[in-house]
Amino acid sequence: MNKLKSDDVFSPGAGNRIHKLDNKFFNRPNVVLIARELLGKILVTCFEKKITSGRIVETEAYAGIEDRASHAYGGRRTNRTEIMYKQAGTSYIYLCYGIHHLFNIVTNKENIPHAILVRALEPLTGIETMLARTRKKSLDFSLTRGPGNLSKAMGLSTVHTGKSLFDGDIYVGEDGYRPSAKDIVTTARVGVDYAGPDAVLPYRFYLEGNGYVSAPLKKDNPTIK
Repeated sequence: MNKLKSDDVFSPGAGNRIHKLDNKFFNRPNVVLIARELLGKILVTCFEKKITSGRIVETEAYAGIEDRASHAYGGRRTNRTEIMYKQAGTSYIYLCYGIHHLFNIVTNKENIPHAILVRALEPLTGIETMLARTRKKSLDFSLTRGPGNLSKAMGLSTVHTGKSLFDGDIYVGEDGYRPSAKDIVTTARVGVDYAGPDAVLPYRFYLEGNGYVSAPLKKDNPTIK
């Protein structure tokens, strides 16, 4: 395991250091608020001495046993979902359609299975590594748009489920950037029609106008200059 420290990574542009979020940020009862406040934070990974990072621009909250869209709805506990009952700041990564590895962060106290799906990032560092992982020749918005693409670019997979964000090769940090309230869009979550009345809950958040958000653009994946 790589012992990655927050001081190892700088935020591009202003050159600000990225400071790792601690347990207090994630160990709170309001998963919807945490999902909103994750916008603008930075996800960092370091695997095989290759550091990659990206600013979080889209999230979804899943409110545990009372949320029909949650894997833990009704108190469901399986080998896969048992991770959701762990301490706040634990990574929960599951396979979707047998193809996509989706990265979530567990929140709240142990045995309260709240989680946040990170749906999109704006790449910051290690872009060449991300391109190699995704077998892309050039940078476009599809690199980290959507949770499956995000995980592939960041090197995340189900082998990392259950890992703590506080002591290893994956963490979430901040560099002082705070999106303004007017730039945050709130909508229903994507692909949860099975959740009945909970399908329309306003639990998805994203930064308006950001090309990496998993929403259609007028042009398909324009190359970034």
